[in-house]
Amino acid sequence: MSTQFPSPLFEQIGKAGVIAVIVLEDAELAAPVADALAAGGVNAVELALRTPASLAALRAMRAHAPSMLLGAGTVIQPEQVRQVQDAGVDFAVAPGTNRRVLELASEVDLPFGPGVATPSDIETAVEYGCNVLKFFPAEPSGGLAYLKSMIAPYLHLGLKYVPLGGLNADNIAPYAADPAILAIGGSWIAPKALIAARDWTTITARARQACDAI
Repeated sequence: MSTQFPSPLFEQIGKAGVIAVIVLEDAELAAPVADALAAGGVNAVELALRTPASLAALRAMRAHAPSMLLGAGTVIQPEQVRQVQDAGVDFAVAPGTNRRVLELASEVDLPFGPGVATPSDIETAVEYGCNVLKFFPAEPSGGLAYLKSMIAPYLHLGLKYVPLGGLNADNIAPYAADPAILAIGGSWIAPKALIAARDWTTITARARQACDAI
C-alpha cells in the first residue's frame, strides 16, 4: 500500500514539465480542452474537483485522451479518493495534508501529492509515504526562495515538488531549473474564463508558451 508515484509515472510527469490545472463546469468541454492543451505541447492535466461536473469531466477526458497524464485535484474528502480512482486518474493531489485522505489513498494505492507550505506539512506527507508534494500556494508563500529554505532539511529524502499558485509564463523558469521541482502547475494556461469562451486558440498558445518557458 502506498501513496508514492511509481517510477514510470514519476518520470512521465518530469518529462511533461507542465501540469495544466483546470476547472470544468461542463463535462462536454473536457475533450476540446484536452485537445487544445495537447496542441500546445501540454500532456498532463490536474482537473480540480470544484464543480458538480468534475467527476464526469474526469471520465470524459480519460475516455477522449487515454494517453494524457490525468490527475484529480482538490481531493479533500476521503470518499473522493475512490471516486477519482474509479474515474481512471493516474494520480491525485490536494491543497493540504488531510490525514484521512492520505490514509485512504495509501490503502487503495493511489499516487497522491498532498499540498505543503510548512516543514510540518512535509513531515506529515513523508509519514504517509508521499514522494511528490504540491507546493501551494507557491508565490504567496514566499516563492522559490522560501521553498528552497523549507525543504533543505529533507533533501536527502529525494522528494520532488510541484509548485502552484501565482505562477505564470514570466516567472516559472527559475522554478523549472531547480532540481527539486518535478513539474510546474499552471492554472493560468486554461483558466475558467477562456474555457467558458471556448477560446481554444488562446489556450493552445498559452500551453505552448508554458512549455517554451521551461
